[in-house]
Amino acid sequence: MKKYVLFYVVVTILIAGCVSTKKYETALGESDTKQTQLEKTSNELIEAKESLTALNTELEALKTEKSLLSVELESKVQANEKLTVSEAVMDTEIEALRQQQGYLEREVERLKLKSGELSAAKEQELASVRQTYDNLVHEMRQEIEQGDVKITQAVDKLSVNFVEKILFDSGKDKIKPAGLDVLKRVGDILKGVVDRQVRVEGHTDNIPIGSRIKKKFPTNWELSTARATTVVRYLRDTVGISPELLSATGYADNRPVADNSTFEGRAQNRRIEIVLLPIDIDRVLKELKK
Repeated sequence: MKKYVLFYVVVTILIAGCVSTKKYETALGESDTKQTQLEKTSNELIEAKESLTALNTELEALKTEKSLLSVELESKVQANEKLTVSEAVMDTEIEALRQQQGYLEREVERLKLKSGELSAAKEQELASVRQTYDNLVHEMRQEIEQGDVKITQAVDKLSVNFVEKILFDSGKDKIKPAGLDVLKRVGDILKGVVDRQVRVEGHTDNIPIGSRIKKKFPTNWELSTARATTVVRYLRDTVGISPELLSATGYADNRPVADNSTFEGRAQNRRIEIVLLPIDIDRVLKELKK
């Protein structure tokens, strides 16, 4: 008999300010955890049903064997004692299999319930993400048409991509007045989203920092991190998003989305991304363990 028990506990500690790459990668992995958990639970359910079917087949075979033994017992009175002992052993095996059968039946029901709860929670979460996506696309329609903002959704991960020019002047970490207006409109929508972490990422092209600003920003790491932190502070202080949901990180030029050998490609790589990810995976798993 195989027991299939699957408990995943994902703990995400979110703080305002810069976070390490290791913590970010851990949080990013959580976006697919619930979907993976649902798929694994469905596989467990299938395997448990197969085990139960095999066990039922084995039980029926033992019952048949016992019946044949009983017939033999009646026809061979002289061997009564020996056959009675064999029948007793068979009864013990059948009882053990029945106990196994009972466990597997309970396991199948538990996995059905768990799968249903995960499916319902996943569907509700995805509906919320889709609604947020639709609201953002409607609100930022003009900026999207101009190519200044790009909004994407991948399962339960939602990203809002701002090109550098809409938020910052070259080499600066102070948000431009027009950028503040854009951030406010986006932030007001994000503020209404529950059970989501808001991750702000800073990205640059691969052009080294010039001598004019090298004292303040020695490398693109410092510039990208400073910009992400500035956006986080605005979302906290002006928009009113809870600092417990906010975090910032800078990636410099290490995650390009276009070719840095062209002017257009570098312009795309200089960006700020606001990423929405799940934060309630640990709570969901805790509920399923009850």
